[in-house]
Amino acid sequence: MINAALHEPFFFSIAKHKMTVVGTDGSYTKPLTQDYITIFPGQTFDVLLEANQRPDHYYMAAIAFSLAPASRNIYDNTTTTAIVQYRGYYTPSSPPFLPHLPAYNDTNASVQVMASLRSLVDAEHPCNVPLSTSTKLIYTVSLNSYPCVNDSCEGPNGTRSAASINNISFHTPTIDILEAYYYNISGVYEDNFPSVPPVVFDFTADYLPLLYQLPSTGTKVRVLEYNSTVEIVFQGTNLVGGAIHPMHLHGHSFYVVGWGFGNFDENRDPMRYNLVDPPHHNTISVPKNGWVAIRFKASNPGMLQALMSSIKKKKNNLETTNLHTKEIFFLNITIKLGVMLCIFFIAGVWFMHCHIEDHLTWAMATVFIVKNGKHPKAQMLPPPSDMPPC
Repeated sequence: MINAALHEPFFFSIAKHKMTVVGTDGSYTKPLTQDYITIFPGQTFDVLLEANQRPDHYYMAAIAFSLAPASRNIYDNTTTTAIVQYRGYYTPSSPPFLPHLPAYNDTNASVQVMASLRSLVDAEHPCNVPLSTSTKLIYTVSLNSYPCVNDSCEGPNGTRSAASINNISFHTPTIDILEAYYYNISGVYEDNFPSVPPVVFDFTADYLPLLYQLPSTGTKVRVLEYNSTVEIVFQGTNLVGGAIHPMHLHGHSFYVVGWGFGNFDENRDPMRYNLVDPPHHNTISVPKNGWVAIRFKASNPGMLQALMSSIKKKKNNLETTNLHTKEIFFLNITIKLGVMLCIFFIAGVWFMHCHIEDHLTWAMATVFIVKNGKHPKAQMLPPPSDMPPC
């Protein structure tokens, strides 16, 4: 299952059936049997369904999870459906059975799956969660706003909507950060992204000063040493009413070692971390006015060699088969696109962002640069000579 929506998390269920989650974001989990699943934008689940009911038609259905007040009429209360149809000869129920789903704004239901997931952890699937960390980061994730002349914009109180991490709204440079890093081009980015919020306040208070809604803007990145062990605590804030934030990191998967509602307590909350079998993700949702702690090893400065070898081998194998000229043309285009994607997404410059499209558009994002290791296979390769320009 993939949530490919731009904005909404979904509650998903199948009438009269249970589902068993066995994997998330490409990593195995201990089997978790549920009546419903909450899946956030950008997340994936591997789910087993046992067809153990009498032959009939059963609705599978999904509704959006939303914290928008119903009185403001901005919640889409539609239900999307499809039908699980058993094979055989029978008279199906009319209408088909509908599943029971949580209320659209049930926050406790929305975190139930996240709270219950555990890594599989066996001889073939070890859990390599870092037990200690060399780099500790606390990142606030916030909605923000910019004032407009005569309150002429369409955001709250005539403002322009924005978003930030540690109160920095990411500015996309005209020169790619990877290119600037590889060729040592100065002036494109700054490598001083703050490790902690620049201003500390009661992040989840009901009422916050309007001054805190104004972010700074910049192209600031964080440089990580190769094989450093990193902990990030994502702290949600209640600025501009707060929201959920499914945070996605390119180039790495991470262990979700803890989460909670309210403000993160750096003295108390780490005592409750799961360092035995935490789930392994690449996208995790920060609850509204809550926090999530993740850990990972920065061991990916660029894995081009294996990917490019695989792509070229596949090309050579396919070209030995009886393909038409048009098929060869599209194959070459695919190969070049694959190489370009390798360069810009499988190298040592990694984008991290909220997977809600509005929040990403409003610049809730930052970049990690993972430095080269000492071994040749732990170093970024140069771009290929035939790489097409952007």
